[in-house]
Amino acid sequence: MTATVNTGRSLQNRAVLGVVLMFTGLALYPISDAFIKHLMGTYTVHQTTFLRAITRIVPLLIAVFFQGGFRKVLWTNHPKRHLARLAVNLFYTYSFMYAFSLGSLTVIYTLSYTSPFFMILLSAFMLKETVSRARWAAVAIGMVGVIVAMRPGSNVFETAAILVLFGAFLSALNKILMRRLAETEHSLAIAIYPNIVMLVVTLPFVLTTWQSMPWNHWGLFAIVGILTAAGQYAIAQSVRFTQASTLAPIDYSTFFWVVSLDYFWWHKSPDSYTLIGALIIVSSNLYILYCTRREEAKKRGQLAAATSSAYPDKKG
Repeated sequence: MTATVNTGRSLQNRAVLGVVLMFTGLALYPISDAFIKHLMGTYTVHQTTFLRAITRIVPLLIAVFFQGGFRKVLWTNHPKRHLARLAVNLFYTYSFMYAFSLGSLTVIYTLSYTSPFFMILLSAFMLKETVSRARWAAVAIGMVGVIVAMRPGSNVFETAAILVLFGAFLSALNKILMRRLAETEHSLAIAIYPNIVMLVVTLPFVLTTWQSMPWNHWGLFAIVGILTAAGQYAIAQSVRFTQASTLAPIDYSTFFWVVSLDYFWWHKSPDSYTLIGALIIVSSNLYILYCTRREEAKKRGQLAAATSSAYPDKKG
């Protein structure tokens, strides 16, 4: 797993691109989770998790060939960092997979929105990132919107709630560890390794509890694999371009996909509380983007002023 290969990876300050990638990656997850929840009515958590991993690792491995081959993409000089992140990702995945088998999609996603609080705290503590008051305010306002829209607590299964809250913390920690790995590792490697671990862990259970599947279910799992593989890669890229604290409020964007899936798949229409909450969430996300651009403009202005001061004789 180790080698002295210079990957040439580096973090970049391209906040808008990072936000777009995170938004895209997060949009793909609720769609794939809807397919997963549908299939979990027939198959065990272990079999569903195994098939979810194996179907999304295929497109990722194909992408490796277009990114320079296995040696360039997968070799690492930081195996301990990968192992720490893989352990967190394993428990995070199983927490949510079991929660999906117990609770509704909307309740699970509602409780998962506690992740930005954990993410802000961890990014400030582990990555030493400066979190402005404006970003803290945006996260808090977004959380208020989630509470208004979904009113969690009335129909939540207790076990599912505990699993999701634990998973939300691990999700935040997982993204922080991904951010650290993005300093040196290829985005495909960050996305592929968790799937390999998931296959190894679930295989013994699958061998003893396997249920045969019709071809149309194989097709659904293939769709899940493609969607989640693309989502994983987009999120892995986003943390390379943007600070974790900036990306935190974007987690709320999945709310709109959950509402849409409820309406079109399970024929559940949003009520007035949902619409009010949606407006608050949209406002918080637009505000964080505004803050990001304002902070970047301020930094550019300071850099230009410093350059002008250092070289006063240069014009233009």
